Amino acid sequence: MIKPPFYAALALLAPLTAATAQQKNPLAPLPAQTSALTQNNYGSIIRIEAATQVPDYREPWKAGRFSGGIGTGFLIGHNRFLTNAHVVSNARRLLITVHGSPRKHPAKIVHIAHDCDLALLEVENFMPFLGLTPLQIGNVPKLESQVRVIGYPVGGNRISVTRGVVSRIDFNTYSHSRSDQHLVVQIDAAINPGNSGGPVLQNGKVAGVAFQGLRSADNTGYMIPTPVVKRFLKDIEDGHYDQYVDLGINSFPMFNPAMRKKFGLDQNSPGVLVASVTPDGPCDGVLKNNDILTAINGNAVDAAGNILIDGEKVNMNEIVERKFSGDSIQLNIIRAGKPLSVSCTLKPFPPSRMYAAQYGVKPRFTTFAGLVLQPLDRNLYAAHSFTNTRVRRLFTHYVDEAIFKHRKDIVILTRVLADPVNTHVSGHVGTAVKSINGEKVTSLEQAHALLHPKDTPEFFIIQCEGIERPIVIPGDQAAEASQRTQTNYGISTPSHLDQ
Repeated sequence: MIKPPFYAALALLAPLTAATAQQKNPLAPLPAQTSALTQNNYGSIIRIEAATQVPDYREPWKAGRFSGGIGTGFLIGHNRFLTNAHVVSNARRLLITVHGSPRKHPAKIVHIAHDCDLALLEVENFMPFLGLTPLQIGNVPKLESQVRVIGYPVGGNRISVTRGVVSRIDFNTYSHSRSDQHLVVQIDAAINPGNSGGPVLQNGKVAGVAFQGLRSADNTGYMIPTPVVKRFLKDIEDGHYDQYVDLGINSFPMFNPAMRKKFGLDQNSPGVLVASVTPDGPCDGVLKNNDILTAINGNAVDAAGNILIDGEKVNMNEIVERKFSGDSIQLNIIRAGKPLSVSCTLKPFPPSRMYAAQYGVKPRFTTFAGLVLQPLDRNLYAAHSFTNTRVRRLFTHYVDEAIFKHRKDIVILTRVLADPVNTHVSGHVGTAVKSINGEKVTSLEQAHALLHPKDTPEFFIIQCEGIERPIVIPGDQAAEASQRTQTNYGISTPSHLDQ
């Protein structure tokens, strides 16, 4: 499921890439574990070198910053290597090596799922890998059971093995997308940068994929458990990844005795309060505010919003997470004191991607007489750290107030490239564009069209949210000013409008 933005908790989580600070003290070795994986077939676990190009959202006309990193992956089938999405995101070149061999093999991304931080790779020539045994996907490990983390962390080029214990099974944010929440398993093991994408093994089978650590604690790492892995692999069976689905509701726990009494619940009755229903979401028109959700597909929802799966209490959204687009789900509710059974058809909800970090796409923008306009999303928000209260409110409430219905994009004036024609408008930077020549702005494409009309008006009048004084650009000077700023700032491509 995807949540609106929150920031404090995200600062504590980080992907286990080579750029992340290392954990300090490894956990003391645990007793040896019987496993089908031996030193002789470590070749199934690969080292991934990624050369990346990170888009520049402050100067979107530029190619972006080149970088690189090291991660881990493993063979799960014929020419199919599983790893983390964050290991290969924005990659321009991928090279993989196997244990005990210096040879580097070019690889490419076959499928990538940024919402659950998983990716599937293949090599150009699989012949050198034919003798390797793919790793089998197992089940969710039990609390206090032992696991092994295997990968290629920083500090050396050879494979590394770390042992640890499963300490928690939870539902938490995946730091790669910055907003998606799924099942996670916490392990007390020294998972270091470079371990990302590597297998966490139990009894010779994959129990999870190492993917992020907790900056505020030593020897605390997280793995993506096998239900998430299996769902990803199932989703791509048709050759396309369709993303996760969720109910599209916000719920509130029913701990307060007075609240329980108001809604007719006794002390032991299950259920959570439906606090809001996302407009145009899967449950819009099915659930209502102040419904009490008591069960999902026959699984009782307790007062904290948890259900019991495989002997463990997990967030109720986990049962929805295992479904796919087009699946129907049954909901038991209490509405105005009466029990009801309703159903909804699950589907992805594109507007919610506003809150998720985007990868592998060029920033969208347009320029006009030195003004730089860009659509608001999490990437842009992170690059500019907007302080304007109206922009922050538009971002926060883009979904729950259904702003997306009438504004495909929130167009922001992000920069003013200095030119005589645009003097004294720097105070508009960081605000949302409300209208151009009296027409409300609803998308970047529309804003571009209004600023580049067939017939040039006497003036271009740009009104921004919360500022009474408009930006006024003389029509007969606009084209010359645009060319001048493009030359002065080295802008070879003055706009990029494609999604």
